[in-house]
Amino acid sequence: MSKIHITEVILRDTHQSLTATRMRTEDMLPICDKLDALGFWSLECWGGATFDACVRFLKEDPWERLSKLRDALPNTKLQMLLRGQNLLGYRHYSDDVVKAFVSRVAANGMDVFRIFDALNDLRNMRLPIEAVKAANKHAQGAICYTTSPVHTIAGFVKQAQELAQMGCDSIVVKDMA
Repeated sequence: MSKIHITEVILRDTHQSLTATRMRTEDMLPICDKLDALGFWSLECWGGATFDACVRFLKEDPWERLSKLRDALPNTKLQMLLRGQNLLGYRHYSDDVVKAFVSRVAANGMDVFRIFDALNDLRNMRLPIEAVKAANKHAQGAICYTTSPVHTIAGFVKQAQELAQMGCDSIVVKDMA
């Protein structure tokens, strides 16, 4: 049986959902030693809206944030949320941009890439998964859970099987609620 891992999302999703991603790096760093000692499998701290919010609203360098978090969390895998072919933006990017971006993020200390497409269109996840694997990092395929007449357990299982065939190291169900 596969092992279940625990990922803490307080440094990305929590403040993205509660305060529009306005937590500053300087406010994250004081708690990092305690988070690092807890033994989480990974800590999601980058990606999603954090890149945009750092630049546009906080006037911070998101790459510097990644570096500081990497230094502050030496015993914990860093995880990011990657919007498939959209990367961290709001439109699709070309294949060469996807490959280069993933390569740079990996080189700067990211360990786990949680990759999703909001419409569960796996075609938008294929290249980012390949890029993560080429960087020798952990590719986590995320299935966006929702309820509707067209979303079924059988459909989610099929998506998980396809993500496994695409090379994902782990699969997660992401509840967007």
